[in-house]
Amino acid sequence: MSLKDKTVVVTGGSRGLGLGLVEALVAHGARVTVVARDADALESVRARLGVATIAADVTDEAAAHRILAEVRPDILALNAGAKPRMGRLDQVSWADFTATWETDVKAGLYWLQAALNLPLKPGSRVLVGSSGAAENGSPLSGGYAGAKRMLWFMAKYANKVAGQKGLGIRFQAIVPQQIIGGTGVGDAGASAYARAMGIEPEAFLARFGAPMPPRQFCDHLVAVLDDPQYATGFAFGLKGDTGITVLEREAA
Repeated sequence: MSLKDKTVVVTGGSRGLGLGLVEALVAHGARVTVVARDADALESVRARLGVATIAADVTDEAAAHRILAEVRPDILALNAGAKPRMGRLDQVSWADFTATWETDVKAGLYWLQAALNLPLKPGSRVLVGSSGAAENGSPLSGGYAGAKRMLWFMAKYANKVAGQKGLGIRFQAIVPQQIIGGTGVGDAGASAYARAMGIEPEAFLARFGAPMPPRQFCDHLVAVLDDPQYATGFAFGLKGDTGITVLEREAA
């Protein structure tokens, strides 16, 4: 799928990995709409990159339906999520433990439902942001690992529904397999684990091997969308050392 002139909606695209994805998409000629809560951050992105912006809470069910109905994207990238509240299992509160479920999973449900029920046009692609924590756990980030695994499952469920309804929409899970420094979520995680191990965050991040800066991660995402070899895969692992790995070819 060539990205030139494709209409793309990116949630959480005003900072961090989402902003890097927006930059990469614009560089490839896509027409991008950024959805985020912070109006000032959105204005900065709009002024610098010339993208459309919509201020909205991604956990607002009505907003998800309204935005997809208005924009009718060819590609939807579900990137927005809460920074996990770090803490050991015996010390974390229920509110902290479930923070990512209340944001990441709730938003995922509403936007996936909107994509299926509107529905998006045949041939549309939906990227669902997961995490390597969904594979290996994350003992200092409460319910984060479970939330990211749930999003992976939900993308799989959405593919089945799309097949049953004959929609021709492809849902794909994106799984960064290392903590990415330079982002809110990545820096919080690296700092917490480094502190627990008595080392510096840079030393902790080095344990993953080659770094994967936000822009490299986003270039990998663009390749998933642009390269025909990835058009039919379901779950993709992204890592600095190995690039893009197909973790699951089918969503069955």
